[in-house]
Amino acid sequence: MLSESHEYDPLIRSATRRLKGHERRLFIAEVTVDLCDGNARLSETRFGWGRETANKGMQELREDVLLERAPGGGRPRWEERNPQLAADIRAIVEPKTQTDPELKSTRRYTNLSAAEVRKALIEQKRYRDEDVPAERTLRDILNRMDYRLKRIQKGRPLKKTKETDAIFENVAAVKAASRGDPETLEISADTKAKMAIGDYSRGGKKQDGLGRQSGAGVGS
Repeated sequence: MLSESHEYDPLIRSATRRLKGHERRLFIAEVTVDLCDGNARLSETRFGWGRETANKGMQELREDVLLERAPGGGRPRWEERNPQLAADIRAIVEPKTQTDPELKSTRRYTNLSAAEVRKALIEQKRYRDEDVPAERTLRDILNRMDYRLKRIQKGRPLKKTKETDAIFENVAAVKAASRGDPETLEISADTKAKMAIGDYSRGGKKQDGLGRQSGAGVGS
């Protein structure tokens, strides 16, 4: 029966906030049936509940069933509904992808943006624009597929300084001037290698991890 009295409405709303799931829906259903004549729209207006919740609760109350969503239920994701799309995305992204350089995860990094992947799906794979996810959705899809949209860092060549030519010209001049001098010894050294010159500290011996000295070194 429809109730015109709103005296206890705040108390009813407060009680609803303390309930969860199936119990909450059943309570909303009982209030809707008893105070709103089973009208879910009126229940929504009066108490602020969603009419879908009220209708679902009344169905559960009427049929004595539990209408819970199964674990993992809900609307399938884009790539699950379109496995061919997922395959085409991988075909586009894989050639532009590298693994985690530190091998700490299975994540892969690509230098393609979501916008570029979307464009490639349309131009290379012949998808219609309306059949391709929006750029933001495509970014989420790529993340779920374990790709990270990140520009791959390329090696940066050292910049040539203004003194470079002068340095090499000076080296060439010194070499040419000293080439015929019998008192001059020319030594070639790899400047990338570390080289110790002279006696080592501790007589050419070093401590190992246990505090004991190792055998004789170069400077001993």
